[in-house]
Amino acid sequence: MDGVRSSARTARKAPMEPFTIVNMLELDDSVSGRIEGLEGRFARAHLDSRDLGVSHFRYAPNLRASTGHRHGEQEEAYIIAAGAGQILLDGAVHELHQWDVVRVAPPVVRAFAAGPDGMDVIAIGGPKAEGRDGEMVEVVWPE
Repeated sequence: MDGVRSSARTARKAPMEPFTIVNMLELDDSVSGRIEGLEGRFARAHLDSRDLGVSHFRYAPNLRASTGHRHGEQEEAYIIAAGAGQILLDGAVHELHQWDVVRVAPPVVRAFAAGPDGMDVIAIGGPKAEGRDGEMVEVVWPE
């Protein structure tokens, strides 16, 4: 079966292949410098997928996001690949542990806080809506 192995070094545009392999850690950190202690890598364009977005976020130890986001249409799922922490969902805090999966409906405001060992989160989104579907929102964590 034909397919493409894509990386930041070998990215190329071709007709959609039946599969694509991307190493997330080879992608550029698109968040670096904007939020202290947070790395973010976005694979949607590298996957050449019509319907999937996959992102990797690495939170430094004890980093608590002051902003979250919500969507108009896009449902997302998050996998905790390493570490542990918390997710804030519409103002309610939920504990997260390695390999937990969280599904979040589009209008729910979500934000993350890493524990003392940091936290790696894989985000999986559905089809990208026309225009800008996401909205950044300032969040307040309960004490």
